[in-house]
Amino acid sequence: MLRRLHHEQPESFAFTEANQAWAEAQLTKYPEGRQASAVIPLLWRAQEQEGWVSKPAIEHIADMLDMAYIRVLEVTSFYFMFQMKPVGSVAHIQVCGTLSCMICGAEDLIKVCQDKIASKAHALSADGKFSWEEVECLGSCSNAPMVQIGKDYYEDLTTETFAAILDDLAAGKVPTPGPQNGRYAAEPLSGLTSLKDHEAGKHKLNASAQLADDIGDTIKRIDGTEVPLLTPWQGGAASSAKVPAETPRPKSAVQQAEAKADDLTKIKGVGPKAAEAIAEAGITSFAQIAGWSDEDVAWADENIKGAKGKASRDDWRAQAKALSEG
Repeated sequence: MLRRLHHEQPESFAFTEANQAWAEAQLTKYPEGRQASAVIPLLWRAQEQEGWVSKPAIEHIADMLDMAYIRVLEVTSFYFMFQMKPVGSVAHIQVCGTLSCMICGAEDLIKVCQDKIASKAHALSADGKFSWEEVECLGSCSNAPMVQIGKDYYEDLTTETFAAILDDLAAGKVPTPGPQNGRYAAEPLSGLTSLKDHEAGKHKLNASAQLADDIGDTIKRIDGTEVPLLTPWQGGAASSAKVPAETPRPKSAVQQAEAKADDLTKIKGVGPKAAEAIAEAGITSFAQIAGWSDEDVAWADENIKGAKGKASRDDWRAQAKALSEG
């Protein structure tokens, strides 16, 4: 397949403040003179920000890495994970068309894309919200046919369930990823004969689908607000990059020096990863969370990784107040 720069290009490209800090942090992974090694992560971040990789983005990254423009273009055009023309503003649909999926109905899913999105791959829908393409094996053969939307897999599809997913996305909803026929993961269609723990109600979804469901927004692109920015390759210390001004930490973070560290996982909705993210933002005690303002709760809803929307939904303030009072 011939891959060229799109005939329509934006006038310029710049990383957001947060993404620029992230990109600069990536350069510290490599010895002096080897910064070109960061070309793929930086291209991916640019695509996450814009949805596709434009000519100005290629040139911007080339300048950052002291590379010739043509070298960055070569990388972009070689790897099919990089989109070289605009994609749907809501979602880009990747339909697996390899053997298992083809046998199980991938061509029918493509027909749904042609009917609901556009007659040809890589073309935008009339409203600009969607685009689609057929891709090679995505490695979910036992759950064929399937598609990838954003970062997640939607498996065991029929034309009806796939069409319903597209309708939900168009309506602003976020469908739950994973198998769409009631399967937990990739167990036999006839049912499990072992490893039945989840059938006892311990797990609603498999680990991958559960994480996506916990985040609550499976098609959200990385935008740099996934803070704090860490550089573990520098000995685990936090990078010098600051949290962007548009996503300030809760005011109670300044009380950290005086606060007693509590086990934040005692709060419903706060798992180990969320507790770690909260602590890294300077929140270590029940008393701090109990004193959050509405703005602080909104911050937590948006920025605590793995707990999107849970601070308000599970009322962390009230829980923390009760825990702090014993």
